[in-house]
Amino acid sequence: MNAILQSIAERQLKADVPQLAPGDTVKVHAKVVEGSRERIQVFEGTVMRLRGGGSATNFTVRRIAHGIGVERTFLLHSPRLDKIEVIRHGRVRRAQLYYLRGRVGKSAKIKERRLA
Repeated sequence: MNAILQSIAERQLKADVPQLAPGDTVKVHAKVVEGSRERIQVFEGTVMRLRGGGSATNFTVRRIAHGIGVERTFLLHSPRLDKIEVIRHGRVRRAQLYYLRGRVGKSAKIKERRLA
């Protein structure tokens, strides 16, 4: 029974998922349903954490909108996600960046990671 569930879960995985890490700045293109219409809404922010594994992997993105911090959690392999663009790779020393919640402005900046 477990092998059947595992094979179903593997078929749900997306192949075009970029390499994400906490501290990365990303643009998430999510499909939003409004009445009978469906449109794509872009959510740009910093990846705060990655959780789970396999088809249950999710990630939380934080951004500041009109002076208020907004966090949104997305399922990585969800059909509701159109695409994920990594804009810049951040250099952080933590797996979960909850300390960003108490910071605004320059103190909330994350240095860019140099890829060699």
